[in-house]
Amino acid sequence: MSEVESRAPKRLLITGGAGFIGGNFVHHWVAAHPNDRVVVLDALTYAGNRATIASLIDTQQIEFVHGDIADASLVSSLLASHAIDTVVHFAAESHVDRSIADPAAFIRTNVVGTLTLLSACRQAWQQQGVWREGVRFHHVSTDEVYGTLGPDDAAFTERTPYAPNSPYAASKAGSDHLVRAWIHTYGMPATISNCSNNYGPFHFPEKLIPLMIVNALHGKPLPVYGDGLQVRDWLFVEDHCRAIALMLESALAGETYNVGGRAEHVNIEIVKWVCQLLDTRFAADADLAQRFPDCPAAMGSSCASLITHVTDRPGHDRRYAIDPTKIATTLRFEPTESLPSGLARTVDWYLANEAWWRGVMDGSYRQWMQDQYQMT
Repeated sequence: MSEVESRAPKRLLITGGAGFIGGNFVHHWVAAHPNDRVVVLDALTYAGNRATIASLIDTQQIEFVHGDIADASLVSSLLASHAIDTVVHFAAESHVDRSIADPAAFIRTNVVGTLTLLSACRQAWQQQGVWREGVRFHHVSTDEVYGTLGPDDAAFTERTPYAPNSPYAASKAGSDHLVRAWIHTYGMPATISNCSNNYGPFHFPEKLIPLMIVNALHGKPLPVYGDGLQVRDWLFVEDHCRAIALMLESALAGETYNVGGRAEHVNIEIVKWVCQLLDTRFAADADLAQRFPDCPAAMGSSCASLITHVTDRPGHDRRYAIDPTKIATTLRFEPTESLPSGLARTVDWYLANEAWWRGVMDGSYRQWMQDQYQMT
């Protein structure tokens, strides 16, 4: 039996398509499939930004709907009115720190929202126990559902038992289990992917890499949890988008894939790498000192001088690592961006897109950052 099949999605509903990974995927899919129907559903919470996909909305290459995935009537109407054949489900609350402070919001969006989508798709796509031909539900999840690894433990595979350690990870584990239950109970043609840490353009500046870039440009402390020796596997977001596209077009229904970047590094190393890249850019471009006068690199110092170790996050997982063997062997996926080249592209994107990240850093976000990291 073949491990792949051939699909040609034509009418896609992309949830969370104004967010980080979702927004990048929307750009990726529209560029590759300009004649497809793409509908984006996003609630535009703090991490969703219409500006991320504004160029596609303005040129009518996609339709944008401001709404909540937990709104059953809205979801059902979109599936019907656009004859959707593929749902790509990115929408999620995703920041661990926020989940510790307010777990209820994560359960509502990540668990109840996913349940709403699954139920609506079953109602739209299944008649008398038979699923409409060619439909697919793809659920995007995280490696955090697997818990933490020791320094010498083997990397997570698709068979690794779930052991979530934060409210965020638990909510994503719950949504994964719901999708799997719909596959096995109702025969839903669905797939699941669990990815490692993404980075790249349009990343909301509460996550490690964009936070370090934006804070350094403002001359603000670069907060590093504990000793900074937590290990993560890093995946450039455009590579992740390619992997999801491959799954939509080739993966068998019912399959789960781990998607990693083959790039394990400790957090403090990533922070220092970002600082070095900024130092180099400022040394080569005098205009940057005029634009960002508070950055240490504007005054001939290193951004690394801003590194500040802060109290570690409660229950902070020590190491994540993805074994991507399955997607490499069955779908022939390999990341094309190395961590050095991907970080350089990311730093350059933030330097070139100041208007975007200033637009997302509103007053409420600044206050949250001050409260979270005791910054002034």
